[in-house]
Amino acid sequence: QVQLVESGGELVQAGGSLRLSCAASGRTFSNYRMGWFRQAPGKEREFVAAISRSGSNKYYVDSMKGRFTISRDNAKNTMYLQMNSLKPEDTAVYYCAAGSISGSYYSTTAYSYWGQGTQVTVSS
Repeated sequence: QVQLVESGGELVQAGGSLRLSCAASGRTFSNYRMGWFRQAPGKEREFVAAISRSGSNKYYVDSMKGRFTISRDNAKNTMYLQMNSLKPEDTAVYYCAAGSISGSYYSTTAYSYWGQGTQVTVSS
């Protein structure tokens, strides 16, 4: 089992920045690919970004590339999402996920463990 706890979500004005953290415990963090997803009210959960086990490969949704940066620190068992130039449409609950299942980094099905989410609200 892997336990994931997100933090860092809050209310921010459009154009602002936030850094989300995902702290992992349980099994060896570096064994897992990690991802960030988000879910806005009334919408399906969508992929935001993902990172490989070593951190050498990163994946983003095109619309977020350049604004969001994913990273991880395997020594600290923590993953991060730096979000800049935030827009009201970025408002959502952000979830971190860990997976050891092969498949697309972009799909929720590739992840076995999920955090409880952290709310990000961007005001206009």
